[in-house]
Amino acid sequence: MWTGRFQEPTHDLLRRYSESVSFDRRLWRHDLQGSRAHAAALRAAGFLTAAEERAINQGMDEITADIEAGRFEWREDLEDVHMNLEAELTRRIGAPGAKLHTARSRNDQVALDLRLWLRDECAAAQDAVRGLQTALVGLAGRHPDAVMPGYTHLQRAQPVLFAHHLLAYVEMLERDHDRLGECSRRLDVMPLGSGAIAGSTLVLDRRLVAKRLGFARVSANSMDAVSDRDFACDFLYAAAMIGMHLSRLSEDVILWATSEFGFLKLSDAFTTGSSLMPQKKNPDVAELTRGKTGRLYGDLFAVLTTLKGLPMTYNRDLQEDKERVFDAADTVRAALQVFAAMLGEARANEARMAAAAADPLLLATDLADHLVRAGVPFRQAHEITGRLVARAEKLKTPLDRLPDEEWPAAHASLDAVSARKLFSVPRSLAARRAPGAPSPANVRRELVKWQARLKQKTRR
Repeated sequence: MWTGRFQEPTHDLLRRYSESVSFDRRLWRHDLQGSRAHAAALRAAGFLTAAEERAINQGMDEITADIEAGRFEWREDLEDVHMNLEAELTRRIGAPGAKLHTARSRNDQVALDLRLWLRDECAAAQDAVRGLQTALVGLAGRHPDAVMPGYTHLQRAQPVLFAHHLLAYVEMLERDHDRLGECSRRLDVMPLGSGAIAGSTLVLDRRLVAKRLGFARVSANSMDAVSDRDFACDFLYAAAMIGMHLSRLSEDVILWATSEFGFLKLSDAFTTGSSLMPQKKNPDVAELTRGKTGRLYGDLFAVLTTLKGLPMTYNRDLQEDKERVFDAADTVRAALQVFAAMLGEARANEARMAAAAADPLLLATDLADHLVRAGVPFRQAHEITGRLVARAEKLKTPLDRLPDEEWPAAHASLDAVSARKLFSVPRSLAARRAPGAPSPANVRRELVKWQARLKQKTRR
């Protein structure tokens, strides 16, 4: 590759230290895709004949077949995926293969390959997000009327529908889906033709290459094009956000599956046991996913740290981006898929949820709202209700069972009959009909909306 300049062979230690073919070989399909488009541009510019272009494409067809069949020999001494493919092509077809690198550098070549690969990965990740959304909506649809306590500070707060809780995660994942779409749109820039740093005096039709590769536009600055990895950081950030949302969902699933909560039953197929305690049934999918979120954060910060001190333009440090990007893509897609499969077989314990939501303290705010409707300022209503809660605690009685005389004593607008009618979970939920609130009518509409939307399988 550079024997014209160097008089000594590369030391084995450096060769092993610097090789990347052990991991960047997964870019092979996209490298060949870019090479086909580049060959077309070389042919259009007169640097290849029609016969040479045909030979190049035929040679790449043969290489593709060998890689897919597992017959291709990847050589560490050729350093990376690009040189492995170019060397093998040249070995097979001779001079036309040696012409293929005309007017391009590995700098713009790897920038192109990574963009092409990530474009496919963004689409695959979006599909996986849709799969988990479908599983969440399916679980909600199996229990559309199940009532559970909503929590703040992990303390029971107010009653909500189980479906409403699950749809909160569907909304989070929709933002993730949008972020992946934005990542795909931002990486939709074709860098090939930027050369090592300053383009080439052998000018090719870059727009022809972009059109053949499906890019919307070509890069405007050759120095930026070969050193830009913002698009990789965009993807890593999107993956980290998906991980964060999955970790929050994992925490809920772990809690709900405990004996103390007992809200959710996971299938045996997606749980594990203990090597010591035969009674155990552990939510390992959720625990592993919660743990892998830290890994996704690490991938993002590793690349950000690599980039932060780099001068323009290409520096070998950028080789460190690919393992992190590959790891994040594999991790987030696997987590989304296994979580979707697990929730597809999960079932809610509606009776246990309803019993937990039946605590009248969860409707204390409804009592304060009742006072507000009677003309009491909310801060005063809040204080009056708080005193009634404290009184019930002192008398060791449920809030809705306070003696009759306690209600008017707390405020003149209260009486026992009207106050006790407030302590009805169905009444409370039905009254929460503002947009976004968990009334049964609202939640039914949201379920129908998401069921229809997810059938469309839209990515953007």
